Amino acid sequence: MTEHAATHYRIAVLDPAAHLFEVRCTVDTPAAGGQRFRLPRWVPGSYLIREFARHFVDVRAMTGASGAAVPIAKEDASTWRAAPCTGPLTVIARIYAFDLSVRTAYLDTTRGYFNGGAVFLCPDGREHAPCTLEIVPPDAAACVRWRCATTMTRADPATWRFHAADYDELIDHPVELSEFAACEFAAGGVPHQVAITGRHAVDTGRLQRDLARVCQWQIDLFGGTPPFPAYLFLVMAVGDGYGGLEHRSSTSLLCSRNSLPQAGMAEPTDDYVTFLGLASHEYFHAWNVKRIKPAAFVPYDLSRESYTRQLWAFEGITSYYDDLALVRSGVVGDVKFLELLGRGITTVLRTPGRLTQSIADASFDAWIKFYRQDENSPNALVSYYAKGALVALALDLQLRVDGRVTLDDVMRALWERHGATGVGVPEGGIEALASELAGRDLGDFFARYVHGTEDPPLASLLAAHGVTLELRAAAGAKDRGGKPAPAGAQAAPRTWLGAKVGGDLRLQHVYAGGPAERAGLAAGDALVALGGIRAAAEALDRLAERGAAGTRLAVHAFRRDELMAFDVEIAAAPLDTAFLTLAADAPPDVRARRAAWLGARPATA
Repeated sequence: MTEHAATHYRIAVLDPAAHLFEVRCTVDTPAAGGQRFRLPRWVPGSYLIREFARHFVDVRAMTGASGAAVPIAKEDASTWRAAPCTGPLTVIARIYAFDLSVRTAYLDTTRGYFNGGAVFLCPDGREHAPCTLEIVPPDAAACVRWRCATTMTRADPATWRFHAADYDELIDHPVELSEFAACEFAAGGVPHQVAITGRHAVDTGRLQRDLARVCQWQIDLFGGTPPFPAYLFLVMAVGDGYGGLEHRSSTSLLCSRNSLPQAGMAEPTDDYVTFLGLASHEYFHAWNVKRIKPAAFVPYDLSRESYTRQLWAFEGITSYYDDLALVRSGVVGDVKFLELLGRGITTVLRTPGRLTQSIADASFDAWIKFYRQDENSPNALVSYYAKGALVALALDLQLRVDGRVTLDDVMRALWERHGATGVGVPEGGIEALASELAGRDLGDFFARYVHGTEDPPLASLLAAHGVTLELRAAAGAKDRGGKPAPAGAQAAPRTWLGAKVGGDLRLQHVYAGGPAERAGLAAGDALVALGGIRAAAEALDRLAERGAAGTRLAVHAFRRDELMAFDVEIAAAPLDTAFLTLAADAPPDVRARRAAWLGARPATA
């Protein structure tokens, strides 16, 4: 392999008000035939071609100390080639940054943020060359108190200069520039920092204690030694938002400021538990997907889709452990965890597409379906996150019933054989490993619930662990499950229109086989009248609460600008809302199995 001098990067806040970064990439010895530069088209952890190059306003090139212009032309959506020249060659791009998500870049007078893959061009042939980065502090008056948060290795503690072993490392350390609030804690013997941007009133003591317990539990699960020298939670608090993206030693989180802990909080609120689950999910990814990877991701090819049928495991198993870590670390109790699990089961049961698409196929088609959902998506696809978590739950409970190993053992073996070694997991590798450790062929389990579309037998598996799964009808549009129906909610048989209705009375989704679909209603139809009475949210609620299955209802709705009439035979509401309870009469051996599942402490190396 040819050794190359370091590739030099420089990013500057060009104009916060216009949301413009200026990014420079300098190559000392450009390719003789003209140096090509590529920008990633997707970011690991978010499986959609996003074309980050669309945010590049313009690109120019120059060479030598004189700054003589070098012609540079775009070859395709994300590739530029400079004309042959002697070095050093510097490519300069202005980049529009105003995406508040965790995937790209953002800049205004309050903060700057970037994911390296969205802003840093990679010179062809120098993917494995070392990189240096200089972040130029902003000189705008509103930005002079900004600080820099990242886990990239600092070349100089007194300045914003960094270095990375190669391009992959460079783009796997997001950077936050702002007047963030920070707190720290230790887990696994290494420092962890939380940097919170946005207006908030956080009880940092509570946040530190809870995150420390969750992180320590996960570190212990995988053997007691973190795979990173330090870790950083980058948190952007907004009025309403949710999202996260994992990196090798950090994560970017977007959350509602109300989901952060407040002073005087006795018990974790639902919103705070949601935030902790998000943080737990992305932290677990430091092992499961950042280091234990599908073979299709070793190495990453960020210029095109990388197909795998294993996202159900890398995202679904992570989604199972994110909340499990909360109860096992003692941050939440058993009852709260069962409530969260009930909500997860409810989400899947309300997705007819789970019986059409397998989670293996959902993994493979993530590039074209999961991130591009439309009005028919609930009928046609399943979330490899949500159902993947339930399959992981079923696998763990089945292994525990068999009594030889647990899913914890499978994860530790994956770490030892693949994560610590860097060897990608082949297709079918997780299924084979689970069978090996279980001492029996689990092929039927995976054929039915991963590669097939059957629902896993959660009721019987949970019962074997002293937990009762019950199903009921939804008690209203905002009922997410996880709890018994409110008192009086089931006083009369509930009915169902078979559609999700938005606040503007438009049908957002029409569910396959339901009354609305059978009558000819379609997504996008705007309800005007029900039974000759003007449609209103209250009328829909009354229909659900007091209507009788089999009743025929005249429905008028606008489709586009045409008024249409439909004859709908309303049906009994489906029993698609789950809640779990601890079985008080469980025998001692079942109680012991339940305690081992919910309260298990991982074995340390």
